[in-house]
Amino acid sequence: MKPSIPRGTRDMNPAEMQKRNYIFDVIKKYFRLYGFEQIETPAMENLSSLTGKYGEEGDQLLFKILNSRIHESTKKEELLNEFTLSLESSRNTDLLTERALRYDLTVPFARYVVMHQNEITFPFKRFQIQPVWRADKPQKGRYREFFQCDADMIGSNSLLNEIDLVKLMDDVYTDLKLATTIKINNRKILSGLAEMIGAPDKIVDITVAIDKLDKIGEDKVIMELLDKGLSEEAISKLKPVFSINGSNEEKLISLEELLVDSEVGKKGIQEIAFVLTQVGHLGLKSTNLEVDITLARGLNYYTGAIFEVKANVGSLSSSITGGGRYDDLTGIFGLKNMSGVGISFGIDRIFDVMNDANLFPESIHASASVDLMFVNFGDAEQQYILPYVAKLRNEGIKVELYPDNNKKLNKQFDYADKKKIPFVCIVGSEEMKNNTFKLKNMQSGEQKELDYAALVHSFKA
Repeated sequence: MKPSIPRGTRDMNPAEMQKRNYIFDVIKKYFRLYGFEQIETPAMENLSSLTGKYGEEGDQLLFKILNSRIHESTKKEELLNEFTLSLESSRNTDLLTERALRYDLTVPFARYVVMHQNEITFPFKRFQIQPVWRADKPQKGRYREFFQCDADMIGSNSLLNEIDLVKLMDDVYTDLKLATTIKINNRKILSGLAEMIGAPDKIVDITVAIDKLDKIGEDKVIMELLDKGLSEEAISKLKPVFSINGSNEEKLISLEELLVDSEVGKKGIQEIAFVLTQVGHLGLKSTNLEVDITLARGLNYYTGAIFEVKANVGSLSSSITGGGRYDDLTGIFGLKNMSGVGISFGIDRIFDVMNDANLFPESIHASASVDLMFVNFGDAEQQYILPYVAKLRNEGIKVELYPDNNKKLNKQFDYADKKKIPFVCIVGSEEMKNNTFKLKNMQSGEQKELDYAALVHSFKA
C-alpha cells in the first residue's frame, strides 16, 4: 500500500518544527506576560455541545465521529435510515454519532468554564494551544487539521480587555517581525445596520454574507443576500456600507449618520471609538488598527467587538488571527450573563506567511538539535564515553553518542555534518589513557585536546 495522509493535513519535519516552535514560544511568552493561564480540553466533544454554535455553514464543517461498534446494534433498520438521511443533510441522531472533533477552542472553553465554575477565579484569563478540525475544502492557507492559539478573558464586561488584546496582538506580531493590519468592527453595528434596512431577523444571514465581501466580491454577496430572502430595497439601503472609506474617524462619522435611529448601532460605535482612543493613547509598535465595516466573522456567538488580522506581506489573503466579544456563550450550557472576549492566532497560516516571506531568524535555520556528538569506535570506548554523556547532559549540554560502533569514521562524520552538529568529540584508546577529549569544530576543522573541565567550559563560555 502506498502511504498517504488525509487531504488537508500535513507532516512537519524537524526543520519545520523548529520554525513552528519559534512561533509558539513567542505567542506563549506574551500570553503569560498578559496574565493568561493555560488549560487543555479533549480533542472530541459531545456533538450536542458543538451543533448550532457556528451557524449553518459551520455545522456543515463539523467532523462527526461514528459511534463505535454499531455493527453490533440490534437497530439495523434505524441505522440504515440514519445513514441515508446523513447523506442528504448534516443531521445526525445519537444512534449514529454522539461526538465530533472540536471545530474551535472557544466553545469547548465555554463548556469548560461552566463545568469548572466553582474552581475558577473570575475574571478568568486562559490560553489554550491545541489542534482543531474542520471539514473544509483544502487549499493554501486552509487546512482540515490546524492549530489555534487562543487567549480569552471571561467574567468581565470591561472594554479594557479589548484594549489588552489589541496590544497583545501588536506585541506578538512586532516580535515576529511580521507586518500586519488589525481590523476591528462591532456586531452591534451590524445589528444596527440590519435594523436600518428593516431586516433585524436577518442579522445572521447579513453577517455571514458581508463577511465574504473581500473573498467573493460585492455582486456575489448581493446574490447571496437575495437568496436568503432580503428584498432589493433592503439591499439597496445596505449597499452604501460596502463603500464606506476614509480614516477610522471618518468611517465612524459615516456610520453615525447611517445609524442615527439605532440605539444598538450607536452603542457599537461608542465601543469602537473608546478602544480606538485608548489604543491611540498607548500607541502600537508596528501594527495598524483599522475600522472595517464589512468585517463580520460569521460565527453566531459574537455580540460586540470583532477582530481580524491580515498579513501585509506574502500572497495569503486569509485572516491569521481573529476573535471578538461574546456576551453569553456560557448561557447555552446553563451559566447565564458571563461575558467574555478572546482572540485566536492561526499558527498554520502564520507559519505559511513567514515561511513564504522568509521571515524566520537565521539562527533557526542554523541551529542544531545537538551541541556535541561522540564518535563510536567500539565496545570499550562506548562504555567509557556513556558516563560522560550523562554528565554533560546534566550540565545542560545537548549530547549524543553515535549508536553504531561498526560504522566507519567518515560515515559518522557525514552523519554529524548532515545534522549540522557543530562539534564532534573523538575518544580513542590514547584519549582514554590520558583522560582527554579531542574536540573537532565541524565548520572550521580545528581540533583541540581538552580535559573534562575544559570540555564543559567550552560549551558554557
